[in-house]
Amino acid sequence: MSLPHAILTALLEKPSSGLSLTRRFDRSIGYFWSATHQQIYRELGKLEQAGFIRALPSDQPSRGQKKEFEVLPAGRTELTRWASGEQDSKPIRDALLLRMRASAVVGRGGLDEELRRHLTQHRGQLAEYQEIEGRDFGAAAGPEDRLRRLVLRAGIGLETFWVQWLEEALAEVTDMDAADGAGAGDGSAG
Repeated sequence: MSLPHAILTALLEKPSSGLSLTRRFDRSIGYFWSATHQQIYRELGKLEQAGFIRALPSDQPSRGQKKEFEVLPAGRTELTRWASGEQDSKPIRDALLLRMRASAVVGRGGLDEELRRHLTQHRGQLAEYQEIEGRDFGAAAGPEDRLRRLVLRAGIGLETFWVQWLEEALAEVTDMDAADGAGAGDGSAG
């Protein structure tokens, strides 16, 4: 996925100013495709130059006013082309997994605290996704809502996986530390 396509998607859902778009982005698409506010504003300029979006006419003077953008037919065509194309899945690239592999070589010092920290984060994200599902998708109506709910369900499934895996990993590390005795957490290789 690319940021321009994420922005086109959000603008097709609702024409928005850059500020409004970044706020909406943080509450929806940003859960699975993050971008800074500066990146979003930069892409809005590129999309406008490419003829994919335009600023809506405004009764107010443009200086200092929020410009609202809408998707032009060329932008919809581009998004349709991209959405109907192929995209290979990406392999997992997670620093925690690499750190665990490194800990097998250099020792587990601090690993249990890091696993607990990640577990807390993933439990929090899972609870947030479940709250969104209960609030926004009680009874999915149209196809758009059904597809949006499927995206949310993917997030719920991934967070559920991480919570279960981190609980298992933490139990395993705790068991190894107990088996090693008091010296296991000092950073020595185990």
